Amino acid sequence: MAPAAGLAPSLRRHQTCEPGGLPVPKPPPLPWRATKQSPPRLDSPLPQCHIRSMSIEMKKVCVFCGASPGGNPAYAEAAKALGYAIAARGMGLVYGGGKVGLMGVVADAALEAGAEVDGVIPEHLMQRELGHGSVTRLHIVDSMHERKALMAKLSDGFLVLPGGFGTLEEAFEVLTWSQLGLHKKGTVFLDVNGYWSKLNDMLDNMVAEGFVKSEHRLLSMTAATAEQSLDMLAAFRPPEVTRWIERVAQA
Repeated sequence: MAPAAGLAPSLRRHQTCEPGGLPVPKPPPLPWRATKQSPPRLDSPLPQCHIRSMSIEMKKVCVFCGASPGGNPAYAEAAKALGYAIAARGMGLVYGGGKVGLMGVVADAALEAGAEVDGVIPEHLMQRELGHGSVTRLHIVDSMHERKALMAKLSDGFLVLPGGFGTLEEAFEVLTWSQLGLHKKGTVFLDVNGYWSKLNDMLDNMVAEGFVKSEHRLLSMTAATAEQSLDMLAAFRPPEVTRWIERVAQA
């Protein structure tokens, strides 16, 4: 099947490397954006709460985080705790494939605790020798866009540790996909030392100023601990968005 318009066909050249650098010959399926499959309908009427008591099985969790350790040791401690918590629940980690900063910390902790780790990294970052050589699978792609699409494809939910521009860009892209009904996966910000508190203020202001609907504000969740963040992901159910899209189309 030819890729959808606007998407580079280069994902077919995607490489997956086991530890030691040997490529795995079978490429992954194309990401959801490169198929003709319709976006899934969501199953909760407005203004349904985004968390219910029934949990779903979480096999792999994607973690967005900084390629820097940050200026407070608490950030690395939280990343390590999250890697351990993911492994303790028998889940796998999906992340940006780097060996530096919080990315390296969360990957090393998950590996140490026995979790499988999928790293996804663009070729240009591999050329800078920033790829983690010890992860279970290292997926090497051609672009940042392919990186994000594959990370989403491999994951059942998203956790956001402290980070910079790239971390925010990744988090807000998956939140936008959720708002549009393109996936049913939750997004939780792990608020280490109040790092995301001002971001939450900004999101609340977006609602107050009429740019974000209150039901969509619920898509961005905040947790205080690694365990709480995983619980929130497992219990997440998205609000209905079809009616919102229809209202916009009719306006």
